Amino acid sequence: MEQRQVGRSGLWVSRTALGTMTWGQDTSEEEAGQQLAAFVDAGGTLVDTADIYTGGQSERILGRLLRTAVRREDVVVATKSGHTPEGYRPVDASRRHLLASLDASLRRLQTEYVDLWQLHVFDPATPPEETLAAMEAAVAAGKARYVGAGDLDAWQFATLATWQRARPGRVPLVSVGAEYSLLNRRADDDLRPAAASAGAHLLAWAPLGRGVLSAKYRTGTPASSRAALPHMASYVEPYLDERSRRVVESVCTAAEGLGVPPLAVALSWARDQQGVAAAVVGPRTLAQLEQVLGVEGVELPPEIRDALDDATAAGRR
Repeated sequence: MEQRQVGRSGLWVSRTALGTMTWGQDTSEEEAGQQLAAFVDAGGTLVDTADIYTGGQSERILGRLLRTAVRREDVVVATKSGHTPEGYRPVDASRRHLLASLDASLRRLQTEYVDLWQLHVFDPATPPEETLAAMEAAVAAGKARYVGAGDLDAWQFATLATWQRARPGRVPLVSVGAEYSLLNRRADDDLRPAAASAGAHLLAWAPLGRGVLSAKYRTGTPASSRAALPHMASYVEPYLDERSRRVVESVCTAAEGLGVPPLAVALSWARDQQGVAAAVVGPRTLAQLEQVLGVEGVELPPEIRDALDDATAAGRR
């Protein structure tokens, strides 16, 4: 699997990343172990989690698997902090909360450090200099190797990134996460350019349009799909509209012409956009991951990429 540099840093990651949001709920620990082993065996390195995924179970499972299924040194572990679902306010990027959250993540992950620690959300109640000082402290203490951001608006990311660049020697933000696919190209309008200006790269999550771009919903809702699960139906539903159907048809037309699955077209488009370090996929099953790994080598011809760009540029979400 191709390895890519993240921003203007020394960090390199696999261009396809393994997301773990379903681990501990829709994905059992046994299946998670099979996924992780298959991913690393295929040359994958970047594994993405967060302190709030399945109430911390995602981190706990990954921590155990780093001791049993794969070698810790073969994995680039990325986690996130900032949400406070149990707290008196929904987000908290204070020094107190962030550093305590990182320590808790390290305990769950059973590791002394994470390779990439990401600010999951922007906290308007905490001064940005305090948030960034906490991230600097984590790097200085050896608890995080690199820092980035999760789902921030472009102006929020630009504020933080500019503050860090204002004085030489500060630890830069090397990445920013965003939902990014042929069904959601909002990052093209501002976040991707903002990241490029700051010397950072995008970690594109949901590159398959929450599964819709695989064309599995083309003729209905499969019983085993996310849209059929009560707790996930609302996540998929926004992409089951008429505009999305037209985009899926465009993807299927391209896939038929290339002789590859629709999944390959959608993944390649997002993964290989300029400024994207990695596309983060979140398979619930080993079979789904194997489908992704099976099309890793597919790269779109320029004329197909241009046609898809034209077909999806209007009406960005």
